[in-house]
Amino acid sequence: MDGAYPVQFSVDYPDRPLNRLTTAFRLIVAIPLLLLLGTVSGGSWQSSSWQSSSDSVRFAGAAAGGLLCLGPLLRLVFRQKYPRWWFDWNLELLRFTNRVSVYFCLLDGGYPSTDEQRSVHLGVAYPDGQRLNRWLPLVKWLLAIPHYIVLFFLFVAAFVVVVVAWFAILFTGRYPRGLFDFVVGVFRWDNRVLGYALILTTDKYPPFRLSP
Repeated sequence: MDGAYPVQFSVDYPDRPLNRLTTAFRLIVAIPLLLLLGTVSGGSWQSSSWQSSSDSVRFAGAAAGGLLCLGPLLRLVFRQKYPRWWFDWNLELLRFTNRVSVYFCLLDGGYPSTDEQRSVHLGVAYPDGQRLNRWLPLVKWLLAIPHYIVLFFLFVAAFVVVVVAWFAILFTGRYPRGLFDFVVGVFRWDNRVLGYALILTTDKYPPFRLSP
């Protein structure tokens, strides 16, 4: 829609009983996904060891070997171009990372696909390099520091919410809608910051909000 932020994220609410068995052992069931994500992201799991488990999964795709950040930055600064294949790689890696994160955080009971969005939707508008400020990519990481600080506390809160939701699913088979919307909102906020500061697809500063 008009005026919408160029990075859009949503997860379909599972309005159905969730599998309590796979929920109970989600840490174990998700191991193959974490290994696969580690191979395609090329990042270091140790670099995120200080974070909560759900947070470290979410940021794995942003490690140095995963998202292509330096290449697009240099092309934007010197040629004002964003090669389409670099954009497609970043978008698909972020989509897969989000699917794994959503599954890990119990937001969806279906095992994530490596190539289909299914219930997890991430849309990023392909940027016109000529319309982007060629020098702004050099300082976006700095301008996004207020978001990093807020996201740190949001991810801590999201970790607590996921633990509460784990118990709720085990007893009721349902993910409480309010808790669900909060965790999705944190992921949405994070994706906006990634789109702005790391993959450099927009010059529009991310809003400070969880809602779409």
